[in-house]
Amino acid sequence: MDSAAAARRTNLGILFLIASNGLTAIVDAVAKQMTEGLHPLFILWGYFLGIGILLAGYAIAKGIPLRSLTATRQRPLQLLRSAFLVGTIAFLFVGLARLPLADAFAISFMAPLFIVVLAGPILGERVGVHRIAAVIIGLVGVVVIMQPGTGVFQWSAVLILVSALSFALFQITTRRLVGAAPTIVTLYYTGFGGLLWTSLMAGFVWSPIGLGELAIFLALGGLGVGAHLCVIKAFDAAQASLLAPFNYTKLLWGIGLGYLMFGEVPTTAVLAGSAIIVVSGLYVIWRDSANRAASG
Repeated sequence: MDSAAAARRTNLGILFLIASNGLTAIVDAVAKQMTEGLHPLFILWGYFLGIGILLAGYAIAKGIPLRSLTATRQRPLQLLRSAFLVGTIAFLFVGLARLPLADAFAISFMAPLFIVVLAGPILGERVGVHRIAAVIIGLVGVVVIMQPGTGVFQWSAVLILVSALSFALFQITTRRLVGAAPTIVTLYYTGFGGLLWTSLMAGFVWSPIGLGELAIFLALGGLGVGAHLCVIKAFDAAQASLLAPFNYTKLLWGIGLGYLMFGEVPTTAVLAGSAIIVVSGLYVIWRDSANRAASG
């Protein structure tokens, strides 16, 4: 693959990741609203129920046999990946019930740093000083937004940090599975693996659901399917450590959704921190393009 084609492929991967962040931000915002009446873990179960119903409907409509959806030599890794995803969303939803949307998103941006740190020993990727520097610069932006000492750091914040670590492991596992199984198989394990794990918890927080809640769960599931398809495509096109800083774009989605759904107006600190985060991502693109040009 020549340098121009490689650049286009990498940029496509970045766009897929940005789209995935937007879809998941919408899911998170809707879930935050729903926690006023439902337990976060029950909402999580409903989310995976929606994904499962949609995937099953797609398989039936296309005449795809169940055997082909489960045929993989990577079943333990697929189930582990779905467990990491459940952990990511479960800790996030519980934290969102007690933290403002922007604060929770900001704390969750520890995930790119975890990815960069873990991509070397787990994936064998070469993680240079420039990628690490870009992530650290992005974290400076997060600190500007969080303004330590204003009450953000509480036990709910610890849950968001655990969510960030789980998300990093989920993305690294996604990268490990690229090429090992068809996309539809990985999507199947994402949905039904998540439904399996959350069903083990749902009985403890069960609530009666009506057609309205079921419709919302199906809508969230549709967003989830789209998000996971995008993230699989992203990691098929670019390295995990290169994509890591672009997880920060979820903050931009969060600012927009916070304003539209909760009337949250971005402060000067939020805007300044967001600018720093965007610059860190653009630096990664520039540096990667310069390296390819030099080697080509």
